Amino acid sequence: MAIVKPSLAKGTRDFSPSEMIKRNYIFDTLKTVFRKYGYNEIQTPSFENLNTLTGKYGDEGDKLIFKILNSGDYLAKAPDSLFQDKNSNKLIPHISEKALRYDLSVPFARYVVMHQNDIALPFKRFQVQPVWRADRPQRGRYREFYQCDVDVVGSESLLNEAEFVLIYQEAFERFGLKDFNIKINNRKILSGIAEIIGKPELIVDMTVAIDKLDKIGLDGVNKELLERGFTAADLNLLKPIILLEGTNAEKLSSLKSILAESSIGLSGITEIEEVFDYIAKLTGDTALLTRIVDLDITLARGLNYYTGCIFEVKTNEVAMGSIGGGGRYDDLTGMFGLKGLTGVGVSFGADRIYDVLEELNLFPVGKADSTKLLIVNFAKELESYTLGLLHKLRKENIASELYAAPVKLKKQMGYADSKGIPYVLLVGDEEAASGQLSLKNMESGEQVKVTETELIQKLK
Repeated sequence: MAIVKPSLAKGTRDFSPSEMIKRNYIFDTLKTVFRKYGYNEIQTPSFENLNTLTGKYGDEGDKLIFKILNSGDYLAKAPDSLFQDKNSNKLIPHISEKALRYDLSVPFARYVVMHQNDIALPFKRFQVQPVWRADRPQRGRYREFYQCDVDVVGSESLLNEAEFVLIYQEAFERFGLKDFNIKINNRKILSGIAEIIGKPELIVDMTVAIDKLDKIGLDGVNKELLERGFTAADLNLLKPIILLEGTNAEKLSSLKSILAESSIGLSGITEIEEVFDYIAKLTGDTALLTRIVDLDITLARGLNYYTGCIFEVKTNEVAMGSIGGGGRYDDLTGMFGLKGLTGVGVSFGADRIYDVLEELNLFPVGKADSTKLLIVNFAKELESYTLGLLHKLRKENIASELYAAPVKLKKQMGYADSKGIPYVLLVGDEEAASGQLSLKNMESGEQVKVTETELIQKLK
């Protein structure tokens, strides 16, 4: 049998112990913030029924869903004619009934509908789990990656939107990020813009184009708008809106004038103002709205999905795409028959946040200590004492290990050094007899004598 050279599937990664410590630091920090704001954790299966996922993300999204082949002889029940047609889309329903989840939102909607009699509304949940997409891998984008979602359903209050801004702020400040920008817009404002230029039916085309302003510039946006059915006169009306500048208050004032004849547009402005008012009341910091929150009229974020306020977060310290985003949706559960249940939620891009913190060297140094103490193994005869000590340390929740074999001291110290273990305990015949143990600080090189009680107090 030929030996297969091991390799990773494209778009996936292994994570070493040191990397997992950093990733868990991100997850634990986010979970702490989510719980602080009253959100509880749920989990859903890694795969769902294929019909649960398909038709929820559009044609392009459906193409990126990883399908799972049926168990056993999955081709046996497929009609022969489909093999001759060579049409995989027609063949899939016959050979695949399940798929890896594409995101956490649709499984969450399915969860709410299935558990609607067991949950109290408003239902506030967070979820930190991997998702899979058959996308083209690139920097900051993988085929297997974690999403960190936090949502509330069953509440129309814009207080939720305001608190999501504060959740973003607190999480990123805990990570040590100093220069980040929380962009906010409202679907109703965008609908109003399409309405006043007389092209309400082209709202998706309009927003898909203007959402690319940062990437392709105004000329590129104009070119795309013309290709999508807009006229030169439409472009003249859109230009001052697309390039709207000033403070948030100044932008809102300009929009009130521009959208004066659009009731839906004015409704969107009112919602933004209410969110800003809540933020000011929650923090007592009116400067916060100028410092990190930016009203961005070009922000779109998948208009077929969102219905109210929308968010996107970027850091200005590293060249990276968005590291968070989300918004208000009015009928997420409607796809499964539960109509009229409004919700709002945001997501954190854990993998991109990892890359940002790594590049900025923002991971806490002390977090690399998985094992806090290594007890050196000098001789088999000393194990009765050292194993008893090890048991006492672990009962005090001090992460400790005894080197498994009495090999050369140099090898044991090298093991401690390679694992980043901060303390080593040397217990020879003399130490075991006297109870005065030798504790070495691996970073400073300092070595002191301690009793068992002093050792436990120091390490706790």
